[in-house]
Amino acid sequence: MAKTIALLAPDLHGGATTRVYLLAQVLQKLGHTVKIYGLVFGERVYPAPPENLEVFALPGGNYPQIIPNLRELLTLMASSTPDLLYAVKPRPTSLGLALIKRWQTGIPVMLDLDDWEMSWHGGDDWQYRPTIKQLARDVIQPQGALRNPNHPLYVQWSEKLIAQADALTVDTRFLQYRFGGTYLPNGKDVELFNPANFDPTASRLKYGFQDYRVLLFPGTARPHKGLEDVLAALEQLDQPDYRLVIVGGTEIGDNYLEQLMQRWGRWILKLPQFPPHLMPEIVAAAHIFVVPQREDLTAIAQFPIKLTEGMAMAKPILATRVGDIPEILADTGYLVTPGAIEEIALKIQWIWDHLDTANLLGNQSRQRCIELYSFERMATILSKIVDRL
Repeated sequence: MAKTIALLAPDLHGGATTRVYLLAQVLQKLGHTVKIYGLVFGERVYPAPPENLEVFALPGGNYPQIIPNLRELLTLMASSTPDLLYAVKPRPTSLGLALIKRWQTGIPVMLDLDDWEMSWHGGDDWQYRPTIKQLARDVIQPQGALRNPNHPLYVQWSEKLIAQADALTVDTRFLQYRFGGTYLPNGKDVELFNPANFDPTASRLKYGFQDYRVLLFPGTARPHKGLEDVLAALEQLDQPDYRLVIVGGTEIGDNYLEQLMQRWGRWILKLPQFPPHLMPEIVAAAHIFVVPQREDLTAIAQFPIKLTEGMAMAKPILATRVGDIPEILADTGYLVTPGAIEEIALKIQWIWDHLDTANLLGNQSRQRCIELYSFERMATILSKIVDRL
């Protein structure tokens, strides 16, 4: 039976938004009406939603200023009379809001984990032990740390509420082992991301890559994603036509991408953000798709959501043995040791020297994506949970 489902995003400006849209599209595929609700802790909703998704976004900020907007989100949800609440991430602005709504109405709550939130703060070792003076400053000052709704203390408290959800989905084995729940790996629209619909040579020409051997990385540059290792490998190879193309990403305020540009700028081409329907054409331009995650707690807990873009587009994929990546790719990609610059350099050169063989392996990767990491596969898993609730 078709339901109305309210999807609660923790922040509609950032990486979690991609997972929110993905879940929404799969639920729509099952015939449900989906509406997305969330605060925006940034200049705008990013990435932009697919055209067929209804998004209710209100400005984020600090406590207590955001409380009226949280109340308004509850009111907006009530007007749509949802049958099910689906929160993404254990945060006050998603799970917290969903549990309040359940307390008011009795509507069941699902929770999705796409990350281990506390891994960004040191994991289980993180503790908040302020002095009385520091606690007072953190609470009273307008920019006090505890005014921030994403403070790790609130994340830590929210994680203790995970068991309160009526159903739990997780996108990695790490999260499943730690928190339980149903394994729901990230899928891809394999009809949209279909290499048969694109000409790689024409794509390279359109985006100005025609003179380069293109290694593609879509997403936000962060230290745990290993881009420095690929750039160091290109420096080691020292062949002037190699380029690492970085597409889109969020500004995270640490100038990390600028630091990469300053040090490795000769090897980098940067493309701006693109709407989802244009990404297949850009991925088509790649010779090699790179997912060089480092052996970092945050990376271990993540499913690199862009990995399935390379798989669906039948690209040769160079990735590291981190987290679920070996299971996801199996034997349809090229795996290297995380942080091993010389090994990465040798593998890049090997793939280029054997590009026909690598492209055949890319075709196998697409077949694996269709079977295990597609919208259809996600829909099969989600339908059982939604029907039960």
